[in-house]
Amino acid sequence: MTIQAGDRIPEATLSVMTSEGPAPLPTSELFGGKRVVLFSVPGAFTPTCSAKHLPGFVEHADEILAKGVDQIACMAVNDVFVMNAWGKSANAESISMVADGNGEFARALGLELDASGFGMGQRSQRFALIADDGVVTKLFVEAPGEFRVSAAEHVLSEL
Repeated sequence: MTIQAGDRIPEATLSVMTSEGPAPLPTSELFGGKRVVLFSVPGAFTPTCSAKHLPGFVEHADEILAKGVDQIACMAVNDVFVMNAWGKSANAESISMVADGNGEFARALGLELDASGFGMGQRSQRFALIADDGVVTKLFVEAPGEFRVSAAEHVLSEL
């Protein structure tokens, strides 16, 4: 079942890169007591994700944060090393690059994507959500092949 507005973010453990190396990031820590914009992409370094999705959030980060958002996080079903390298290559200092290495969080949200036909295995659908203290207030899931409702500009217009 796909998560909906009004639902609590499920418990899962993601990964982030720290100065000491990879570290676990429980969803309760990422979302607890904060207003968070999370956007998810099918894969780091893939065309739309690298040319449009992440750059849009980098470009509009200050405007999004000025709307009362405490944290912006980019998630993909990639390992923490890939997410860290992608964030660096995109100058995404204001974005938390979050790895869902095994796709457990994407599955818990009901937003997994079977990209086996493209040689990419199980991934996350392209989506964005706004959560207040761990509760989804708005969810924007893209139709297959689309890139509109999860774009930074659309999320910004909904804040």
